Amino acid sequence: MNVIITGGTKGIGLACAEMFARHGHQVAVCGRNAAHVNSTLQTLQSLHPSGKHLAVCCDVTQRQQLEQFAATCLSNWSRVDVLINNAGIFLPGNLLDEPEGQLLHLIETNLLSAYHFTRLIAPHMMQQKSGYIFNLCSVASIQPYDAGGSYAITKYGLYGFSQNLRHELKPHGVKVTAVIPGATLTSSWEGTTLPPERFIDVTDVATMIYQTSQLSDRTVIEEIVIRPQLGDI
Repeated sequence: MNVIITGGTKGIGLACAEMFARHGHQVAVCGRNAAHVNSTLQTLQSLHPSGKHLAVCCDVTQRQQLEQFAATCLSNWSRVDVLINNAGIFLPGNLLDEPEGQLLHLIETNLLSAYHFTRLIAPHMMQQKSGYIFNLCSVASIQPYDAGGSYAITKYGLYGFSQNLRHELKPHGVKVTAVIPGATLTSSWEGTTLPPERFIDVTDVATMIYQTSQLSDRTVIEEIVIRPQLGDI
């Protein structure tokens, strides 16, 4: 399989990239940090040396850079089997007192990037009459919580996008899954004093995505809700 992952150089995205490469699939990732992009490419090549892996510097809030990333993937591969819209950031805040402009920044990063990039890739999946799209939502997509603010708005939006995309693409053989993890131990939680056992391990999320991608063409899991065993934080 050929797998594209936005924000694939750290956290859940990197765990997914490593998981698919380890199982013998070709992976394309993008990220903003050139050093992380280069090190991820080296990791992918070490896990699957014969694969034609791709790694591109890309700020997903920049439409032209998204288009260039898509063009790189489509010019190097004859098909795309899996798209994981993982790129996103978390900024805490309350709706009435968070900084001016925070909502717009989060919408551009967490929602519009997935919207625009999917519109570049999904038509090729429709043409080949197969493919799988995973959108990394959040428990913030399905319930409010303290300091969720604009982040929750964007994740609710991504969840709605996933539902409508599923409805539109199912006649074309393309599957869509909304991945809804609770608190996951990524750089978003850097500096926390909470113990690791209060968080989901990124490998567990990657495992669920990989295993779901292996189901037969006749079956789709529309939503994957994953929480820490001890409950939400």
